Amino acid sequence: MPKNKTLRYLIFASLYFTQGTILGYFASLNALYLLDNGLSMTKVGIFGAIALIPFVIKIFLGMLSDKVNLFGHGHRVPYILIGLLVQFLCLIFVPFIDPKTGYWGFVALAFVLQLGMALYDTCTDGLALDNTPVEEQGKIQAFMVGGRAIGTIVAASAVGLLAQHVSWASVFWVLAALTLLPLPLLRLVKDGERPAEKRFEWSAFRAFRTWPVIAVGLAGLMIFLVIVGANQLINPYLQNELGISLSQAGMVTSLWGLGVVGGSFVGGWLMSKIKHKAATLIMLAMVAATILALAFLLKASLGLGFAILLVVLFGVAYGAAQTITFALCMRVVDPRIAASMFAILMAFTNVGQGIGLGLGGSLSDGIGFRLTLAIFAGLLVLVLPFLSGVFRQNKVANV
Repeated sequence: MPKNKTLRYLIFASLYFTQGTILGYFASLNALYLLDNGLSMTKVGIFGAIALIPFVIKIFLGMLSDKVNLFGHGHRVPYILIGLLVQFLCLIFVPFIDPKTGYWGFVALAFVLQLGMALYDTCTDGLALDNTPVEEQGKIQAFMVGGRAIGTIVAASAVGLLAQHVSWASVFWVLAALTLLPLPLLRLVKDGERPAEKRFEWSAFRAFRTWPVIAVGLAGLMIFLVIVGANQLINPYLQNELGISLSQAGMVTSLWGLGVVGGSFVGGWLMSKIKHKAATLIMLAMVAATILALAFLLKASLGLGFAILLVVLFGVAYGAAQTITFALCMRVVDPRIAASMFAILMAFTNVGQGIGLGLGGSLSDGIGFRLTLAIFAGLLVLVLPFLSGVFRQNKVANV
């Protein structure tokens, strides 16, 4: 890795930026795209849940990266390049499948795209864990979460306008072009054989027998179930309540992304300034309060400006939740299985996302958006029983 600290941070931020461009599409327009093609919110939820399966099973991709030096070119960078190529090719071909008449083909292509993203995602995490000292982990997570949020902003701003004024095909092809942006920075990374103390060992997986590691995973599952499940509902909810257009949906998601960028650094600041348990409790309170505000304070009479304020505040809570959860996961990772172990912990969060997406889609069809959001906020109570394990003394620093 380059010795310049800022350059190292930019490498990770650029890779997460690329991931953020796809997430920006999913957050701002995917639900509207599928609804415009005659699908129900239930099918939107099913699509989202299936498309997330690669992120649930990426443990095997992490194990491959930890164990196999691909063609002698390294444990991380070759896999990252393959993942970016898969994402690029899928985005090129997406416009040629009609989601209504070829629903399962569309789902299959999204699955492959997410598989490519999961590959470069877990290997980027492994690269960060291999090269980031403990004292910099909060900061690197702020850059990664922030980079992803900026990608979301850029994509949401562009794709909303493109969808409304050009074509849906142009949306996917612009996303394909943005996938290539990290390539110049990746050339600066010299990836080779790992030192002996970081070489893959099966015995390292015994860490998952310990309650602090299990508790971190389960807490992450519940947190992501709530924030991702609620987030999927925002633009359909605004469209239902305020009649927003596609370009307005992109603008709302862009501003939400600005909130996430701010929230990522709020989360990093909280982790560095106060005890981690207190930081986590503050984050949970932020998430619950902003979701409840969306559920009960959003009214057509108060206008789009007030709705955007609520969405931005939710974005701040969302960014803080991601940063704090990821930083806690980094602290319990064994360097011998860095990508594998972090991938397993991320699998917990991705299972939560899948449940949240499916639950949010089906509940909103049945009981409406407001009550669904209120239920998501209430589910945060289920995080509390795991906190004693997460913050067991001597397992996580600065508890």
